[in-house]
Amino acid sequence: MIRLVQPFFITHRPYPPMSWYRSLALFFIALTLFLRFLTPIAWAQNESSFPPIDSSDIRKLKAYQTSELIQIDGKLDEPVWKKADRSESFVDLITGKPTHLKTHVSVLWDEKNLYIGYRIQEPEVTAKSTKEDDPIYQDNDVEFFIAGQDAYYEFEINAHGTVYDGLFVWQSAYEKSGLSQWPQFDRTKPHVQSQVFNGVGYTKHPRGLRWAFLDWDFSSIKSAVHVDGTLNDPSDKDKGWSVEVAVPWKELAMLDLSKPRDLPPKIGDVWRIDFSRFNQTKDPNNPKDSGGWALSPHGVWDSHIPEVFPQVIIAGPAG
Repeated sequence: MIRLVQPFFITHRPYPPMSWYRSLALFFIALTLFLRFLTPIAWAQNESSFPPIDSSDIRKLKAYQTSELIQIDGKLDEPVWKKADRSESFVDLITGKPTHLKTHVSVLWDEKNLYIGYRIQEPEVTAKSTKEDDPIYQDNDVEFFIAGQDAYYEFEINAHGTVYDGLFVWQSAYEKSGLSQWPQFDRTKPHVQSQVFNGVGYTKHPRGLRWAFLDWDFSSIKSAVHVDGTLNDPSDKDKGWSVEVAVPWKELAMLDLSKPRDLPPKIGDVWRIDFSRFNQTKDPNNPKDSGGWALSPHGVWDSHIPEVFPQVIIAGPAG
């Protein structure tokens, strides 16, 4: 609403004294200087905000101990999976808003392995890449990142069961941790391939740059996919697909060489593990669907921020 104000020069009130104008001018000068001083402070605070989400947005998930034999076939049909703590459905990676398709993850463990199981709702299950380390992030895929003090491991898989993985080592920890002495990560060797990595959408991480070893493969990991429907057949409607992964504990020692942790873990230990899903087909009714979904939001288009990874709490057997 526009409010009309009568010009004071046609009123019958006397003109204000000159001291009034001087006071008013000084007020506006002070206000201008204050705002100019405040703006860079606010900008600096915004630039240095870390992590990019509130701690209250970081979800937690219990990993129950199991003595039951788990067959890695992707079906998640062992009774222990029914007792496992099923996560809340994934949310948009950036906004944290609910998604139009459901994605759930569960985690179990025993003395040898960490087990991760995904249940993915998808009415048309598709996948193209069939060769290991193909860019399956260009398909619909699910992923997890396991974080340690010195490094973190990335695993991706599509509905064909094709795997893409790699190790990311903080450059500040590469020499100190001793990981540089491992033959498969010794960058002085001509056969060891590595590249500088500085994040995707968040390039000002306080820990700085990483070495990315993308030609290295976690050869002892086991994984499988089960499709509830027909893969790459648009003539019918699918229910979705599920993923089952077994990660050997002993191999995860490379993530924490500078300060080794218990492997297998102890009850009560907390691991930071990110769980995500990336889709080439977005929600047609939501123009803000980023196409990236995760158990906990990241606030930015970047999966490489361990400080926002969900907390996986190592627990005893399910009651």
